Amino acid sequence: MVNGVEIKVCGLTRLSDALAAESLGVDYLGFNFFPESPRYLSIPDYRSISEKLPDLPTVAIAVLPDRETIVSLQELGINFYQFHYPAEETPQSTIQEWSSILGPEKLWLAPRITPPDIFQEDCLPLADTWLLDAYRKGAYGGTGQTSDWAEFARISEKHPEKTWILAGGLGPDNVKAALAETGAKRIDLNSGVEILPGIKDPSKLESVKNALETL
Repeated sequence: MVNGVEIKVCGLTRLSDALAAESLGVDYLGFNFFPESPRYLSIPDYRSISEKLPDLPTVAIAVLPDRETIVSLQELGINFYQFHYPAEETPQSTIQEWSSILGPEKLWLAPRITPPDIFQEDCLPLADTWLLDAYRKGAYGGTGQTSDWAEFARISEKHPEKTWILAGGLGPDNVKAALAETGAKRIDLNSGVEILPGIKDPSKLESVKNALETL
C-alpha cells in the first residue's frame, strides 16, 4: 500500500519484476493464465518461480475458465482468482458456479462491458471484489486504454460494501487524475508500467509510487 492506495501489479512473467514490485510496496501480484494473452504464463513456468516469489497475496487471471482450469489453478496455492468474461454473453449460472467453487471472498470478477451498456448488478452477491477495466472488442485487460472513470465512480459509490479495483492503462502520467476522478482506493497496474507485454519497467513502477506519495 502506498499512501492509502492498494496496488496490484498484473501480468507478471518474471521473478525479477515481482521482486521489484514488492520493493515498491505493492499489495498483490497478478499472473495471467489465459493462453491468448501476450502476458500468458504457463502453469509450469509459474511453478518454476513460485517458491521464490515475495510473500504477497497472488492473483490468478483467467478468461471464462471451466471447472478443470479452476481446479488446476487452485492446486498452485494461489490466493485469489480474477475471472474475465463478456458481461452480456455469460450466463449467470456460469458465474454462480465460479462463486460456489471458490467462495465470494476469493473470487474477483472482471466483466467486459460493451459500451453503451453499464454495469449489471445482478451478480454482485457472487463476488466480494470487482475489477473494472477498459473495453476493447476481443480483448480482456491489458489494452493500454483507460476505462470509464465516471462509471467506476458511480457503481463503487453505490455499492461501498464491495471492493472495487480500477484498471485500464494506469501509469505515472494518469494515476493521480484517475484517483481524483474515481475516488478509487485500489488500482491495477499492467500495460502502463511495461517495456513490453509482460516485461515491467521498474522506473515506471517507481514513478507511480512517487505520484501516489504526493496525493
